[in-house]
Amino acid sequence: MLLSVPGMTCGHCEAAVTAEVSAIAGVTSVAVDLEAKTVSVAGTALDRGRIVAAIDEAGFDVG
Repeated sequence: MLLSVPGMTCGHCEAAVTAEVSAIAGVTSVAVDLEAKTVSVAGTALDRGRIVAAIDEAGFDVG
């Protein structure tokens, strides 16, 4: 699943999003691309709503 997260600008942003999304059951990997401002999530039975909520918890909006 690939999501646009336009507010990310630095390593702290990357760490916060990675930590929140990685904590979701079923997520096996999270890759943040700061240049493209995207988050790629892999895993089993992924729930987009839960991932968006986790990114929101990290302080960012999904575009």
